[in-house]
Amino acid sequence: MRTMLYGIGAMSLFMLFSGVAQSASLRVSPTNLEMIAPGSAGVLTLTNEAKRPINVQIRVFRWTQIDGVEQLEPTNDVIVSPPSTTLPSAKEYAVRVVRVTKKPVAGEEGYRIIVDELPDPSRKRAGTVALVVRYSIPVFFKDEDASPPKVAWGLVKSKGALMLRARNTGDTRLRLADVQLTQGGRVLGNRKGLVGYVLGESSMEWPIASGKSVSSGSADLKAQSDFGPLNADVSISGR
Repeated sequence: MRTMLYGIGAMSLFMLFSGVAQSASLRVSPTNLEMIAPGSAGVLTLTNEAKRPINVQIRVFRWTQIDGVEQLEPTNDVIVSPPSTTLPSAKEYAVRVVRVTKKPVAGEEGYRIIVDELPDPSRKRAGTVALVVRYSIPVFFKDEDASPPKVAWGLVKSKGALMLRARNTGDTRLRLADVQLTQGGRVLGNRKGLVGYVLGESSMEWPIASGKSVSSGSADLKAQSDFGPLNADVSISGR
């Protein structure tokens, strides 16, 4: 699978039928997992908040970023148990996430656990919308000696848009949220909430604003990260 499945770290609701919506029922916690070697296992908790049983499918993918593009690949290095189940009404269920490969963790490995509530064909009714929930949970296995993120920032004008580029030469990921770009006291663009991750030894870029009225030189970046407020002076280039 060569592209991200419906966004990073986000829950997606898929409307399968037309009409009036019914409420979603599946909840997953925590919103991410991190295991530090020699630790190799974690637990996700699935909760059925509906008044009926629901069917759930759980899959795991290796998560990489190549040339600024998210990629998910099938993997046998990490497994989930069980890969599918039926959740009784108002019950919690533990899903184990286990790294089974014997190869030592080098730096940090990123994975995504995709949890899908499967549609129930027997409940399809005319004039209704069935909201089917998908969660994409970041999972990390980290060497205890892995270096922290070391990110170089840049702004690239591309096809009328301003792209924030991040190149991480550290071993571990950086989580980026609540981005604001300014130039000479003028706000160029904002992105509230989670923007995304740049993984260790990877590069990533995100659209932030229109680039039509941006001057050459540099801009100021303010954001939130795993480590608190982030401030950086960012050069602007075109391509």
